[in-house]
Amino acid sequence: MIAEPSHTLESLTDLLAGKSEVESLQTLAELFPGQVVFSTSLGYEDQVITDMILANNLPIRIFSLDTGRMFNETYQVWQKTNSRYDTKIEAYYPKGEPLEKMLSEKGPFSFYESIENRKECCFIRKVEPLNRALKGNKIWVTGIRAEQSQNRQTMTQLEADDSHQLIKFHPLMNWSFEEVKAYVRKNNVPYNPLHDRGFVSIGCQPCTRAIQEGEDFRAGRWWWEDNSKKECGLHAK
Repeated sequence: MIAEPSHTLESLTDLLAGKSEVESLQTLAELFPGQVVFSTSLGYEDQVITDMILANNLPIRIFSLDTGRMFNETYQVWQKTNSRYDTKIEAYYPKGEPLEKMLSEKGPFSFYESIENRKECCFIRKVEPLNRALKGNKIWVTGIRAEQSQNRQTMTQLEADDSHQLIKFHPLMNWSFEEVKAYVRKNNVPYNPLHDRGFVSIGCQPCTRAIQEGEDFRAGRWWWEDNSKKECGLHAK
């Protein structure tokens, strides 16, 4: 099994049953000292989890994938978060050689030309750095919520990630978007101002737009592609 013999996916699920999000994070941090990490994209959901971790002094490492094409507003909320909680969110960048090769051969906007090109860009800028960030850890905390997309509605709060050989924990899996926003307001959590302009899911600047009323939550990501293709590979099992 991915976890330690005494901590299977099933036993962890039973152990966390009935616990609050903070209690669950605390329990995992105690069971896997130094091996619990949280990946933040600095969006609404991730800022909620960041607050839960840092406001409660939980020993969980926080990192972000800086693709090199993020919105300026995202960098601003990163800086505000560091200042607010007196912390240092770790940065992981794409490796220079494959990035330089892709841009030299295909140009800076190759991802608009085909799904294959877009996934290549995502792999270089996000997936490979994520693999480095997760290496050697046992628990990966994410900000995934069930209502974010159709394929996430069948996911469970705890799940095995065979590709990374660890367990993923989604503390906000069953939260609504309104609950997320309410937590941010109540606790005065720094958040990306793009959310106030219709951006619900914020990624790289060329690949993200605001959504219109009635559109799907993920409609603003890779909007030129078929809805069934709108994943970048970060959460592939």
